[in-house]
Amino acid sequence: MDSPFMTTIAVGLAERGNRIVRFEFPYMRARRIDGKRKPPNSAAALMNHWRAVIKTLGPAKNLVIGGKSLGGRIASLVADEARVAGLICLGYPFHPPGRPEKRRTEHLINLATPTLIIQGERDSFGNQDDVNSYKLSGSIRVNWLADGDHSFKPRKRSGHTEWENLTKAIHSISEFVDQIG
Repeated sequence: MDSPFMTTIAVGLAERGNRIVRFEFPYMRARRIDGKRKPPNSAAALMNHWRAVIKTLGPAKNLVIGGKSLGGRIASLVADEARVAGLICLGYPFHPPGRPEKRRTEHLINLATPTLIIQGERDSFGNQDDVNSYKLSGSIRVNWLADGDHSFKPRKRSGHTEWENLTKAIHSISEFVDQIG
């Protein structure tokens, strides 16, 4: 929750007047305590954790939830049920790297919650060519970041910078929240 990526996004959004709450899933909290790398908790446990966080934050209808990679995926699994105002996924893991046939998109076909997915054009978890071929709900908008990888970092030769992509992501999120607010 306090990685340089998440901190940049959170600070950028807070500077634009958005209230930001960050939390860790249990497996990440355990890693912070004992330093040992552990696999993620089960999807059910992660979904329950998201539900508990939503309950602590006030009326769900006023919340926009989301996360980076797995955090965004799990948020997308509870968004409709929780009846949140919106969903933001940063680097959505559409499929495991190198395994585009193992899609994680079934629930995205009928997702009703207004959703913004911000994705690097060459993300190994779902690049622009892959994702443009998927059937996704009309409630989902995908914003592409120039030459970005899973963390939005472009190659130097692209002429784009990581800061440029992060700034564009922050602007897109802020604009999305204002539109659904």
